[in-house]
Amino acid sequence: MSTARRTPRLFLTTTVVTAVLAGCTAGPSVRPAVIDNDGKPDPGGSTTAQQVPLPPLAEPRSPSIKWEDCDEATRQRLGQPSVPDTLKFSCARVPTTLDAPDLPGRGLSRLSVVKTEGGPIPLVVVNDVDGEPGSLYAARLAATLPPEFLQKFSLIGVDRRGTGTSMPVQCIPAEIRTDLLGADPAAADLEGVVDAARRAGQQCAIELDDAQVAMDSWRAAGDLEELREQLGLDKLHALGRGDGSKVLAEYAVRFPAQVGRVMLDGLPDPAPDAAATQESIAASAQATLDAFGADCIARGCPIGDARSAVSAVADRLRSASETTTDGEEITPGIALYAIYSGLAQRSRWVELAEALKTAQNGDVTPLAAFAEPVLKDTKARPSRLDGTLATKCNDSATRLSAEELTRATTALRDKYPQFGVFAAQQLAWCSPWPVRREPLPPAGAPGAPPMLVAGTATDPVTPEQGTGRAADQMPSAVTITWQGAGHGALSLSPCVTDATRAFLIDGKVPVDGTLCPA
Repeated sequence: MSTARRTPRLFLTTTVVTAVLAGCTAGPSVRPAVIDNDGKPDPGGSTTAQQVPLPPLAEPRSPSIKWEDCDEATRQRLGQPSVPDTLKFSCARVPTTLDAPDLPGRGLSRLSVVKTEGGPIPLVVVNDVDGEPGSLYAARLAATLPPEFLQKFSLIGVDRRGTGTSMPVQCIPAEIRTDLLGADPAAADLEGVVDAARRAGQQCAIELDDAQVAMDSWRAAGDLEELREQLGLDKLHALGRGDGSKVLAEYAVRFPAQVGRVMLDGLPDPAPDAAATQESIAASAQATLDAFGADCIARGCPIGDARSAVSAVADRLRSASETTTDGEEITPGIALYAIYSGLAQRSRWVELAEALKTAQNGDVTPLAAFAEPVLKDTKARPSRLDGTLATKCNDSATRLSAEELTRATTALRDKYPQFGVFAAQQLAWCSPWPVRREPLPPAGAPGAPPMLVAGTATDPVTPEQGTGRAADQMPSAVTITWQGAGHGALSLSPCVTDATRAFLIDGKVPVDGTLCPA
């Protein structure tokens, strides 16, 4: 472990995408193509973080949540590979307020939470909205953490509003889901995706009504405050991953006095220019593909060059469509989504390499398994795409015109042949979605105690530069960076895991800018 002090950084924002999208609309302002000092702001003094000490750990007082045994049901939801029999699970449903702009303080929702039995202190876990539901992510995380964590904490995995079993959003027909993900990596425009986004937006507006705009990170943070109260906690101790960290960062803005010990494993880029942040994701996905290839070669890779293997799979699917063993047609775009999903899951890289090998030989079923969580939609396992689209579109103010989207698609495709169009298609998803009307307070949470922010050098979901930019807006953020690859550092990096243990359990705040080796 080494340390490097984090200082405010100067970034030139004259990237390819910002150059071609000078006229795009992004809410009240768009980040200009000039030198931008996005270093950590000084909220009236440099001692803010020291003025608010790290809160002590305290056991709950008079909790009102009624837990029920759900061990077998949770294991069925986890599927294979499951978790050790030594882990036991309890479930609860927490009533929360469905506070959409048109019905503030009205409407009732239900938040689904799963407790991994352990120590006396509840530690709330929030995952990416497009990742595994938080209840299941917390269960798997518990199986990988050092035993000290479960001696001190019981992990409380939260299915965010509109996901998992928390009244999931299920408003997009199956054929539209396929079209939303189906952009060919060689495409010159996203006409098909834009049309699918329009149809998805119309259907969701009908199905969700006023609740359509109630699915966002800001309101999810409000759900956590209601959860804290019902857990009987004076302070919320929590762990977030990816844009689950965004929910906790917004919790700190809304409820700084209730922030306990919080660790954020990757943070989305807060820059208002969504096109530029999607370019960063394309670049990071490309870099992660290269890291995957190098790792694969070191293990005696069955696919040869990783970039060539990805291109070969796309070319094969472009010339002759392939179907899975259950009849699901796999397009080049869906294959790219599956590969991206596999790259984000470092623990599945061996499985991804084998899936690419079989896909090159005409069997796409193993590769399609990486995309199944978004393509398949059942009552027991709702598609992750619907809640993702609703949440991310409500969180974003950027809406591109057809002309701006075409320019962005061309620029990203030419610069990032594997993942440029993949990143651009997510800009198209929100084109018909209503834009947030109510203003939000500025980021930062100057009244919060120190919060540990972990970044990963090569992260295809929350790129390191964006995580750093987000941390620079948080006066009390203390950063640690794993110089590895994949999405999230906790449990993958022993160094980050140990620093997190010391922070959450022992109350030891690491030196800001600590580096952990790959």
